Amino acid sequence: MDKTNAMRLLDAKKIPYTPFTYPPEITDGMLVTEQLGEDVHRVFKTLVTVSDKGEHFVFCVPVCASLDLKLAAKAAGAKSVAMIKQKELEPLTGYIHGGCSPVGMKKRFRTFIDESAQTFEEIYVSAGRVGHQMRLSPQSLAAFVGARFAPLTSGENE
Repeated sequence: MDKTNAMRLLDAKKIPYTPFTYPPEITDGMLVTEQLGEDVHRVFKTLVTVSDKGEHFVFCVPVCASLDLKLAAKAAGAKSVAMIKQKELEPLTGYIHGGCSPVGMKKRFRTFIDESAQTFEEIYVSAGRVGHQMRLSPQSLAAFVGARFAPLTSGENE
């Protein structure tokens, strides 16, 4: 399997992870979960937002849940946050939609991981390329990207 930049960065710091691949035409998070044969609460999507002051934040939430923008803003200490436009993702992060990893973005943004990740020994996040996921400890991920755990979704996850 080709190593992605995110994998090489983890390798350089000797952070253990397990890589997985799936057909790259599958871009829906719920379908990715099916391909991995995993619990939908254990597979996380990476979302990038912009605050009312123009600051960017990264949020990782389960693929079965939606980011609660009010909770996200509260976690980031911002008045409000909104999702960035899809066309802004690659120039900002170096990643395309469906392959956005919290590891190895062009610039380090303040990152938050939904607190539910802490209930698992390992979670899945994008490895930085469509069709590539990696499974690792949420604590290792948080330590590597400088993330904080926070409540980021509201209501019942599907």
